[in-house]
Amino acid sequence: MSRYRRSIVPGGTFFFTVVTYRRLPWLTDPLARGALREAISRCRLTRPFEIDAWVLLPDHLHAIWTLPADDADYSTRWAQIKRTTSVLLNANKRSEWLISSKQKHRESTLWQRRFFEHTIRDDADFERCVDYVHWNPVKHAHAESVSQWPWSTFHRYAARGEHSHDLGGVAQE
Repeated sequence: MSRYRRSIVPGGTFFFTVVTYRRLPWLTDPLARGALREAISRCRLTRPFEIDAWVLLPDHLHAIWTLPADDADYSTRWAQIKRTTSVLLNANKRSEWLISSKQKHRESTLWQRRFFEHTIRDDADFERCVDYVHWNPVKHAHAESVSQWPWSTFHRYAARGEHSHDLGGVAQE
């Protein structure tokens, strides 16, 4: 098996995609949102990071984080967030899904094991990734416009005047 190499950039800014196990649509459930919010807060107490952009969809999330100047360990942060979310939700362990590999890695049936990461290279790349994060609910037909989706940092950007309230308008085919 090949070993995936993650980017190591202390103080870097990174784009992430994290997906639920078997793409089950549980992330926008009120209990799940609360557990995820609590898990992130707990993680940031010991391993701080800035959330530059965020969107939560039913079966995946996208985030852009900036880490402290001397730190490049986003993997431990994601592991802690996923684990804490699973514990807080008392992750219903579906025995038929707890294959030996999941048991070996002490995983629940809430999250896919891995996540996607992209190192932000420059300001243009950052803006492109922020736009992608905010447009994602429209792309997946969860909303007709970016402003209609409640679980996104788009609203924070719009309140600061960094994005128009009608960013992107209505989804185009």
